[in-house]
Amino acid sequence: MNIQVESMAIEMPEVRNHPNREHFKGILTQVDVPSDKAPAGARGHRVLLVRAAAEAALASLIGMGLDYAPSLDRHDVQRKIGVITRADIVGRNLEVGGYLFARDFKAVVDEIRNSPRLVLGMSYEIADAQVADPRADVWVLTRVTFTGAALLRRDKAAYRNTWIELED
Repeated sequence: MNIQVESMAIEMPEVRNHPNREHFKGILTQVDVPSDKAPAGARGHRVLLVRAAAEAALASLIGMGLDYAPSLDRHDVQRKIGVITRADIVGRNLEVGGYLFARDFKAVVDEIRNSPRLVLGMSYEIADAQVADPRADVWVLTRVTFTGAALLRRDKAAYRNTWIELED
């Protein structure tokens, strides 16, 4: 088996027991795999993010915010609960990590801590997307710029294989 890994990260200064940093990790999306359902903004089309586009856009994900809506069923780009500091493509998974603002959003951190991995997921936010054929049933994304990500229930995410958890 041949596994390919692409990785990008920024190193944050270590501050022991920082009250507002809770490290997280998870699967943001999959590459070269059609979404399970149409994401918001795709006009009812399922999407497929090609590996080359994800690799080229990996750097744009670093430093972007993780947001949430209290109902956990949509994106809310004006409610940032954390920041992404690491992004890796491992196999078909685009893995991310970073930290949540634990003191500012204690209830959200507690929800992640107390939810089984199968309940919560993530979804990416993009701009400048190029679609190979806008008439196709599945939009093949050949170029994107990541602008952030959202925490939501997995049943509301376009990709149901996403997840998020707190790191030890």
